[in-house]
Amino acid sequence: MRGAAQGAAEEQTTGERRTRNRVARSILDHGPSTAADLAQRLGLTQAAVRRHLDALAAEDVVEPREQRVYGSRGRGRPAKVFALTDCGRDAFDQGYDKLAADALQWIASAAGGGESGEAAVSAFARARVAAQAERYRAAVEAADPEERTQALARALSADGYAATARSAPPQLHPGGPAVPAGEQLCQHHCPVAHTAEQFPQLCEAEAEVFSRLLGTHVQRLATIAHGDGVCTTFIPQAHLSAAAPQAPPEQEDQARRKQQEAPPLKDPQDLEDPQHQHDPQDPQGHEPSAPSAGTSGRNPA
Repeated sequence: MRGAAQGAAEEQTTGERRTRNRVARSILDHGPSTAADLAQRLGLTQAAVRRHLDALAAEDVVEPREQRVYGSRGRGRPAKVFALTDCGRDAFDQGYDKLAADALQWIASAAGGGESGEAAVSAFARARVAAQAERYRAAVEAADPEERTQALARALSADGYAATARSAPPQLHPGGPAVPAGEQLCQHHCPVAHTAEQFPQLCEAEAEVFSRLLGTHVQRLATIAHGDGVCTTFIPQAHLSAAAPQAPPEQEDQARRKQQEAPPLKDPQDLEDPQHQHDPQDPQGHEPSAPSAGTSGRNPA
């Protein structure tokens, strides 16, 4: 009798752990989430989700943050979102970070250190992502131009990056229609995040590959290696418009005049998705915008 009771307790504990892992995995795949978001995704009650979140927080797997609110805020406090901690991300990583970091450090030292060492690490990073790029190229080129960011996201997800693509909020011009700004490519997981903290050349080489695959410059808005919740890359509207049907000449002239009269593009921070972006300076962790266009700089931003 006692053995049966013990077996039932162990089975319940195993089921609880399995559900708890599903909660953590959902946060990894979708970014910081509220209890209501998780309950809807996983088919659980909010009370059950909160119980699992409390347990995960006690294990330092997740942490609560204040949800960032855009525009006018309603009454009451904003709902809390839960994000993975570094410890939580480590549970999904392969654990070869130290070996990779030691190897890159050896490459830098063997090249003489300093600028020569950094150049050698950059060369290695470009060679590494070049092999990945060839796997992604067929999927991207097979897609219609307006679907290529989505195709790249699917290819990245197959490699463990839990990537998604979504439209960036449109740019608003006074007295004019909303103008689509572009897309955001979001990687909710990075298998080399800890190594990239020491060697940002890994992030730079990846952004260069995205630019080549999509045929346009890109902006790296945030990286997990830099402490942000999601690696976010902005792909401008110019890339997406390649698939649009050509307008009559008079419409093109009118659109060109409006573009010349329009104010400059807003800071990329204004293009962030209010539910999924993270700023290391903000308690919730929404991503900051990069200071300039083009691929990532020396310090992932």
